[in-house]
Amino acid sequence: MDHLPNINKESFKTPTNTDGIALVPSSHKPRILLLYGSLRQRSFSRLVTQEAAYLLEAMGADTRIFNPDGLPLPDSEDTSHPKVVELRELVQWSEGMVWCSPEKHGAMTGIMKSQIDWIPLSIGAVRPTQGKTLAVMQVCGGSQSFNTVNQLRILGRWMRMLTIPNQSSVARSFLEFDDNDRMKPSPYYDRIVDVMEELMKFTLLVRDRKDYLVDRYSERKESAETLSARVNQRSI
Repeated sequence: MDHLPNINKESFKTPTNTDGIALVPSSHKPRILLLYGSLRQRSFSRLVTQEAAYLLEAMGADTRIFNPDGLPLPDSEDTSHPKVVELRELVQWSEGMVWCSPEKHGAMTGIMKSQIDWIPLSIGAVRPTQGKTLAVMQVCGGSQSFNTVNQLRILGRWMRMLTIPNQSSVARSFLEFDDNDRMKPSPYYDRIVDVMEELMKFTLLVRDRKDYLVDRYSERKESAETLSARVNQRSI
């Protein structure tokens, strides 16, 4: 370690193959929260989200879909608002998430962004999104685009989530559903199956290793220095 003079030796760790293996793997169903970004009566992002939930449940997941109707704009109410409380409790309950937004003016909708903005990076000592898995999807009114899923990936990274590689973008989504609001067979549907399967795999791999995967040298060092400063205060 002498060749690394800037390293705090007490906080430095060498990752190993065994450190991240849970001694007792979780036995409960993977808990997946799904968010969609439209309040329309026939919302295609909601319909795609519902299809995703059906698939996840068939694969063994426990799912919850948050209805954004009634969620106030960020900072227009305090965090005691019932819809904000509901959203934050669901986020803490979840082990993985699905975000699905329409693309409007080349970007995610304000409804989608508002939901994400109400999710804090930390609540006290708890980081509600850190280490959770994430799948991103979008629906398009016209030709296929990837602007929204790209934006959602940026937000997922900012929220310290593990965003899976696969994603879904459904073009001309109004043509993809039958009169019963079920998605028709198509390559778009098959891609959603792929995405949900991958999300389940990553969630099963990650959920018992989350604390290990998000453990960071800089935070261990900061915590050690903070503790040392508190313990060694002259005023104590």
